[in-house]
Amino acid sequence: MRTYQELFRTREFTPLFLVSTGQVAAQTVSGLALSTLVYDATGSPLLSAVAMFGPSLAQVAGATTLLSAADRLPPRAALAAVALIFALGTAVLAVPGLPIWAVFVILPAEGLVASLGGGVRYGLLHEILPKGGFLLGRSVLNMATGTMQICGFAAGGLLLAALSPRGVLLAGAALYLAAAAAALTGLRPRPPRAGGRPSAAETWRTNVLLWSARPRRYVYLALWVPNGLIVGCESLFVPYAPENAGLLLAAAACGMLVGDTMAGRFVPPWWRERAGAALRLLLAAPYLVFALHPALPLAAAVVALASVGYAASLLLQERLMALTPDELSGHALGLHSSGMLACQGLGAALAGAVAQHTSPATAMTVMAALSVTVTLVLAPGLRPGPGGAVTPAAPGPATRRPVP
Repeated sequence: MRTYQELFRTREFTPLFLVSTGQVAAQTVSGLALSTLVYDATGSPLLSAVAMFGPSLAQVAGATTLLSAADRLPPRAALAAVALIFALGTAVLAVPGLPIWAVFVILPAEGLVASLGGGVRYGLLHEILPKGGFLLGRSVLNMATGTMQICGFAAGGLLLAALSPRGVLLAGAALYLAAAAAALTGLRPRPPRAGGRPSAAETWRTNVLLWSARPRRYVYLALWVPNGLIVGCESLFVPYAPENAGLLLAAAACGMLVGDTMAGRFVPPWWRERAGAALRLLLAAPYLVFALHPALPLAAAVVALASVGYAASLLLQERLMALTPDELSGHALGLHSSGMLACQGLGAALAGAVAQHTSPATAMTVMAALSVTVTLVLAPGLRPGPGGAVTPAAPGPATRRPVP
């Protein structure tokens, strides 16, 4: 599968695309509104950063307790339920007079639920597309994410000028409801990909299995850590440019859109390894310019250039799928999503803490330097085997044991 026409002819891809884009749009406008609300109330860069990316921190708990359900729940019902829970949580965040401490109780609960949603969504993508179609399908979802973020941050900025942050949060809740409706009306009922009951013990057992293979371990670390550190930079856009944070966030989304388009459609298989290594460095290196406290136009250009490097994660996900048995695809992709988002939350918290004691520009420079360092340290473990091949995964224990 090499064309967008073939992709959208796949029966369930379009509704899954609508579910994903609806949730991204909701998350974008809600995150900007909530970050602005918290910064206005507290004046704290740390709390503002955690408000935007804080739910990601709870992904650790979800990845160790709920993730086995990603392959053991009916996908349509699970996706609709996740969207409805987010709609309710976002509506509660819009309640007037809600204390700040309550915000930071609701956000981890949403993050816990999100850890399951990522595994269900991307596991279903892997299931509905033919072999060889995952990279193109995932790139289109990433491109839609970039587009929705560009539009969402622009629309969020306009809505914040016209409404209160709480009004924008209600708009985000409505978008989550629309995503739930798209899941229920567009996706067909499917049985779970794996048998047995989801449990914390099964989640942990599968996590250990996935982590035990050295090639997968390096892929996971490369997907999680450098990315999370750079999202820490992005979490400081509000305190760096309070009046123009939406522009910087839109520039980041634009760069990500360009990178995902190139990687998903135009990078041939034989060049992906070399391109991946370059993209992993590109993600962080431009942010070192923030040591000079650049003016807004240069800052936006730097952010857009660096964000092209997010396409590296697309190529790494393709490698992860080549190293993982099909019946564990949802769990493996959910572990990637949860670990990545958890590292993003940690990156936001770390960046906010550094900015609290220095400045947003200094903190962004520090985070970029750390990301470059981690990328270089992981590089030897990401080199392919002889001839550049990736050894396909053998079937996992789940296919060889009786289903209870």
